[in-house]
Amino acid sequence: MSLPLPAPDALAASQSLQQLIATEIEQLGGAIAFSRFMELALYAPRLGYYSGGASKLGASGDFTTAPEISPLFGASVARAAAAIIAQSAPDIIEFGAGTGKLARDVLGALDGLGVGVNSYTIIELSGELRARQQEALKDLPQVRWLDGMPERFSGVVLANEVLDAMPVELVIRKDGRWMRQMVTVENGAFAFVQQPLPDALAAQVTRQIPDADSLPDGYLTEIHPVAEGFMASLARMMEGGRGAAFLFDYGFPAHEYYLDQRMGGTLMCHYRHHAHPDPFYLPGLQDITAHVDFTAMALASQEAGLPVLAYMNQSSFLLACGIGELLMETDPEDTLRFLPQSKAVQKLVSPAEMGELFKVLVVGRDVDLPEAIVRADKTHRL
Repeated sequence: MSLPLPAPDALAASQSLQQLIATEIEQLGGAIAFSRFMELALYAPRLGYYSGGASKLGASGDFTTAPEISPLFGASVARAAAAIIAQSAPDIIEFGAGTGKLARDVLGALDGLGVGVNSYTIIELSGELRARQQEALKDLPQVRWLDGMPERFSGVVLANEVLDAMPVELVIRKDGRWMRQMVTVENGAFAFVQQPLPDALAAQVTRQIPDADSLPDGYLTEIHPVAEGFMASLARMMEGGRGAAFLFDYGFPAHEYYLDQRMGGTLMCHYRHHAHPDPFYLPGLQDITAHVDFTAMALASQEAGLPVLAYMNQSSFLLACGIGELLMETDPEDTLRFLPQSKAVQKLVSPAEMGELFKVLVVGRDVDLPEAIVRADKTHRL
């Protein structure tokens, strides 16, 4: 691969993380589950991608998210949030708030709608991102930070590109049975080795992958126990309350996720705006993600007692929230302002860009979604 070289201090941090992972592999008998490798690569204290100090977002980072593309994304989300707040509580929780852009845009748009917010709580695992958020949002007194979920919550929950960053298990079909991808060290480098599936993981493969035993040998894919656990925790947090959680991410329902032609799975790495498939490249300096199985997320939420309220692609959601009307609040004759906004909205809603690949899952209880979102619902496709 031809990728930008890291700075010496970044390379040294990656080498420290590689040594930490290699030591754990040795201590645990020569191999660890890929999910554990991914957890350490992303979240090891001070060294992991999200817990270290490297810039993640924007021109100097590794990727760009929807809130960074246009403030109209947050303004559209705010319209849906306003409808939920009117039926529940004037409180918002955002998981993984990035640079704080979505928080600022949502709060600004809600203020413009005359909707007050008592508290906007951010739950952020990245120390670097939390510091950026605290600087960017220091003039908004209702914003606060927590290290974990509160026990109970009513109101609006937002999670943009959170599920895709949760560690996944890799499984591969080999000699007519499913095996677990483990990570070992060979000749001083990380490498994959296979082991039989534990019973719990085997049951999850059967439950999550449609017609799992009909897939061909060599078929590699992901299952998502950590993300499913997050959905169950979300359900417990919202138990006894009123509200809705809006989860934005790229992915598919199960019947589209596990297609025969998707032999290599969806695991992808992002380093300095370059996408590539090698999770062992410079651990700690690159993001590692997998597409979301939205069927699994919906079932995990329902089984934990939190109903699914809606599911659709990002384009349908944003259009239902009036992003087109919001765009037209800028005079088309003012080309210097209108054309960049129009181009950004096109990127958010076009099927060739983010509009189709990105989905929105809404779960919640005792609230009604706006009629336009209800009309766009495609829950039957889950």
